[in-house]
Amino acid sequence: MSTPEYLIIQINELTTLIETRYPELYKFLEEQPLTLPTNDTKEMDEKLLSDYLESLNQLLKHHVITHNKN
Repeated sequence: MSTPEYLIIQINELTTLIETRYPELYKFLEEQPLTLPTNDTKEMDEKLLSDYLESLNQLLKHHVITHNKN
C-alpha cells in the first residue's frame, strides 16, 4: 500500500528513527528538499512522497555503511 497517508507515516517513522538513533545525521535532513507541485494530483503526490522516502532510506543506508553502525 502506497497511499500518500501511508507514505507520510513511513517518512515520519524513518525521520524519528534518524532523530533518535542518528542525531548526527538528523541535522542534515533540513537539506533534503521536498518540493510539492503546484498541480494537485494524487499520482504526483505519491511519487514525490515515495521519492522522498527513498532518499531518506538511501541517506540512512549510506550513513550506516560509512560509519559502521547497525
